[in-house]
Amino acid sequence: MIDFDRDILHQFAAATSREWLETNGIGGFACSTVIGLNARRYHGLLTAALRPPTGRVVLLSRIEETAIIDGQRFELSTNQYFGAVHPQGYLNMERFRLDPFPIFTFLVDGVRIEKLLFMVHGQNTTVIEYRVHEHEKRSVQLELRPLIAFRDYHGLTRENTALDRSVQIHHDKLVSVHPYPDHPSLFFAHDASGVDLESFWYRRFEYAFERERGLDADEDLFNPLTMRFDAGARNHATVIASTEIMEVASAGRLRQQELDRRVRIVSEDNLVATLTASADAYIVARGEQKTVIAGYPWFTDWGRDTMIALPGLTCLTGRYEIARSVLLGFARYVDCGMLPNRFPDAGETPEYNTIDATLWYFEAVRSLLHYTEDYSFVGTQLYPVLSDIIEWHIRGTRYGIQMDRDGLIASSDPAVQLTWMDAKIGDWIVTPRNGKAVEIQALWYNALRTMEDIAGRLRIPADAQKYAGLAELAQRSFNGLFWNEEAACLYDVVSGDSKDAAIRPNQILAVSLTHSMLAKERAKAVVEVVERDLFTPYGLRTLSAADAQYRGSYEGDPVARDSAYHQGTAWAWLLGPFIDAYFKVYGRGMETQDQVRNRLRGMSAHLSEAGLGHVSEIFDGDSPHHPRGCFAQAWSVAEILRAVVENGMAESKRVGKTRI
Repeated sequence: MIDFDRDILHQFAAATSREWLETNGIGGFACSTVIGLNARRYHGLLTAALRPPTGRVVLLSRIEETAIIDGQRFELSTNQYFGAVHPQGYLNMERFRLDPFPIFTFLVDGVRIEKLLFMVHGQNTTVIEYRVHEHEKRSVQLELRPLIAFRDYHGLTRENTALDRSVQIHHDKLVSVHPYPDHPSLFFAHDASGVDLESFWYRRFEYAFERERGLDADEDLFNPLTMRFDAGARNHATVIASTEIMEVASAGRLRQQELDRRVRIVSEDNLVATLTASADAYIVARGEQKTVIAGYPWFTDWGRDTMIALPGLTCLTGRYEIARSVLLGFARYVDCGMLPNRFPDAGETPEYNTIDATLWYFEAVRSLLHYTEDYSFVGTQLYPVLSDIIEWHIRGTRYGIQMDRDGLIASSDPAVQLTWMDAKIGDWIVTPRNGKAVEIQALWYNALRTMEDIAGRLRIPADAQKYAGLAELAQRSFNGLFWNEEAACLYDVVSGDSKDAAIRPNQILAVSLTHSMLAKERAKAVVEVVERDLFTPYGLRTLSAADAQYRGSYEGDPVARDSAYHQGTAWAWLLGPFIDAYFKVYGRGMETQDQVRNRLRGMSAHLSEAGLGHVSEIFDGDSPHHPRGCFAQAWSVAEILRAVVENGMAESKRVGKTRI
């Protein structure tokens, strides 16, 4: 449970930097700050996924809330406008907790009002419940004014005359709005004592996080109706906002259903317990298969992110059927031996501009086999796809991706950013890594050894021998080509006679992966260099601070941010490979475990900052390492969780339920 009192809630900057997230398992979500102020265009109470997991539309942005106690009005809402914060309902907040849903507690004129909200799994539905306490012999009414946006979640709404202001009354506990013909209806099931259909535009809300990112930062929202509740007489008020027709009486059943669904493994280690609970948010449906949302609030499912995150989100947590579903789903999209990099919001045509996502696929399969030994599934469903991928890489596929005569994988299209360091501004590739990138070789070798193991277990000796031979060739070539004797670590990229000696974290994968090409002495030297030059408590820097190209702060407009994205910014997901590599070279004794735990203290504290219970995408390379990017990132959560548990750092585990 994450819990804040007035010390945080009444500090505007501290409160607005902390964000909660609810998801629905099909790509929809709700999120905002702990005081309910929307500081991003992505904040809202119901962002629906109309083409799961994409087609995301912000339907319900927020609800303006007023408590009327003995005739006196008290505002519970908080909004930011240019030059003003109004109203300042956060000053009436007493407590916020995540347990497991977002729960807001207000104390106004001696009356305590508690608000709880959650999303329903598998539906574009948000349930909002209010409870009134300590109000004996007081008149307490709630006035709720929903503000709708009805726009793509990347966009902003402006006041317009095209909006249909009408409200349809289905019965006394159900109304709906349908402001634009190309969007669905939004239904409000409620137990209000009355509904007022007078409507208004609210103008010029300011989203501070968008302004900081150099983007348009103001929006107009429409209030189609007002619901009034006699909360003193009934002690509660309920609103269900949904794209489906709902009954307000179902709220209690839906809440218990969600509590029961969130059964999880509980650890005495708070980091493990919190990340295990958060892992569920990233697993969503794509048709009949499952996939992984890369990050909230703006990413969809990316091939690379999915494969890196899959072991921690599913295998580690015992969700093996989901792992199988994801692997099968992506297998159907393999084309010319390549996994899709991403599925765009606007359509289902995947993009194939990645060299590493496909190789991470083998590591995800290896992880599933490690936990389940389900060679039957892999043999019948995946082995033909995996074999075909290897063949395409040997003979060559898109962008000049092909195995060279030395057994290593190269790419030869300098106009396309193919590795995970993929920032591009116009025609400028910020971190060019064309040729033979170090982590690609590590992943290729790991894939070959994984295939050798699978072929052996499936009793296909010719294949096992072939993959073993290719792996041995790659290992000999790699050690001769990539070792930088002067720096006692690995070159980042080798392209012809050019060798990039920049100190980057990609080399850690040559140590961390299950199958490594490095002898222990070289592996230890790599870990020492990475720890010395790149380690921060929140992730590994993408470039040494001693490098002239280093950018220690990720802020400003899109050009400024993209130019720093992989030029010094620290990435949390890299802590997973770093922890694996650290234990590999130093052993798993108590002293090593204590050292790693000390290094993770900052990350444990981060769970109550930024995205509550989640791990941010990136952090500034410079101290104090402010969190940046997505406030909830799948591979950040998954890799830290996986590495901590797999390396024996979770103190104890037991099966249980989320705390209620």
